[in-house]
Amino acid sequence: MPEQQYDLIVIGAGPGGYVAAIRAAQLGMKVLIVEKRSVPGGVCLNEGCIPSKALLESSEHFAMAGRDLARHGVIVDAPRFDLKVMMERKAEIVAGLAAGVSFLLKKNGVSLLHGSASIVDRNQYGYYRVSVMLGDESSVDSPVEQRQTVDSVLSIFIAKRILLATGSEAVPLPGMPFDGVTVVSASDALGFAQVPERLLVVGGGFIGLELASVWQRLGARVTIIEAAPRILPGADSQISEMLLRQLRKQGLEFMLGASVQGVCSTDGSTKARVIYGEAQQEMECDRLLVAVGRRPATSGLGLEQFAVARDVGGRLQVDAYYQTTASGIYAVGDLVPGPMLAHKASAEAVACVERMSGQASTVDYDLIPSTVYTNPEAAFIGKSEEQLKEAGVAYRCGRFNFYSSGRARCMGLTDGFVKVLAHAETDQLLGVHIVGRHASELIAEASALMTFGATARDLTVICHAHPTLSEVLKEAALNAHNEAIHA
Repeated sequence: MPEQQYDLIVIGAGPGGYVAAIRAAQLGMKVLIVEKRSVPGGVCLNEGCIPSKALLESSEHFAMAGRDLARHGVIVDAPRFDLKVMMERKAEIVAGLAAGVSFLLKKNGVSLLHGSASIVDRNQYGYYRVSVMLGDESSVDSPVEQRQTVDSVLSIFIAKRILLATGSEAVPLPGMPFDGVTVVSASDALGFAQVPERLLVVGGGFIGLELASVWQRLGARVTIIEAAPRILPGADSQISEMLLRQLRKQGLEFMLGASVQGVCSTDGSTKARVIYGEAQQEMECDRLLVAVGRRPATSGLGLEQFAVARDVGGRLQVDAYYQTTASGIYAVGDLVPGPMLAHKASAEAVACVERMSGQASTVDYDLIPSTVYTNPEAAFIGKSEEQLKEAGVAYRCGRFNFYSSGRARCMGLTDGFVKVLAHAETDQLLGVHIVGRHASELIAEASALMTFGATARDLTVICHAHPTLSEVLKEAALNAHNEAIHA
């Protein structure tokens, strides 16, 4: 394949990479995107956000059939599930969305190349050379050329700008590498062929709670082991406390302030050594799911020769333009500081390429919503009460329970609340925290209002349809002024 020149080469076709490529093409750039997988979408689409939500939805339907439907007068005798069908449904959703991303790239004139990319060098004219190793099944999707399958070869492409969007990888526990059988990652846990009888989950964050919920609903005995004194350590403490109570009611077991020191197999059984309090004990399990965090995936990119600076966590240091310490090399998403969230990566991707084109785009990191898709869901944006107290910010707090919502009563989804935090003097919204069903959707209203600097009073004057769950947002804002109608 002859050497080809582009305005921008994007490495990684996840939610940061493919969004950057499409937006750059819309802005008139000639763009090549390189993805090591056979399909685009990155970790989020292929082994993270989307497959986990598919399994959460399927498992919740099963749980509802055995738990909640009778209260609605719907009698389901001895519901059963077919794990194979659930997995097939998950795979169909992923494949369909991946095909959609490929279509969008082609529609916008972006060339998609499947292979492993590495930055080779930078010539005297400021152009980077990027080598791409194409495997036997690798291919090029080009808006100009027909799709072509190529032999295993090393091809060279050049561009003045390189955008790194290779995402992250799961972090193993010390001395306990992932083996895909006993000690497993979240990606492994999305493809279990059968329900484990006993599952230990290390990590009480987003990923750990979601996957624990899936397998507990399907019959596994699940214990979540979290080193911190509470789950969701970064969330508002009242959100964490409420979610913990609800998950315990569903049958999930928790060991907080605990850590796993090792794992061993004897007599055909697997045991994890857990320190809980001042004691050490052994707990039998079929699988040990480790979900303690992720680290930037930068291996093999060739960054060492350019002395690209990193922080203590291995994340690439970037400026306001998302440019690394190597001129012309940019990075977004899980590679750079900030929450490891798909929508954060997409927002950074748009801001990065728009800044390349001279636009004054920014990302407000205080206004990136976070969501955990358990039942009930938890979602939050802005500052927590703990953060405001630590910063010495005077604030108003309004809270309203879903139990008082007519819509929540009709749906049988009364667990949870909305908390609104507003500045004591200016009334500007500082944080909104929700635990309850559909919190992931309800947080969008708070996100929109806070993006445009709205006050709690602004929220109170919005006319919400009745009956809806969104009315609870309004009542919480009213309560911040001691004016709640239905309190």
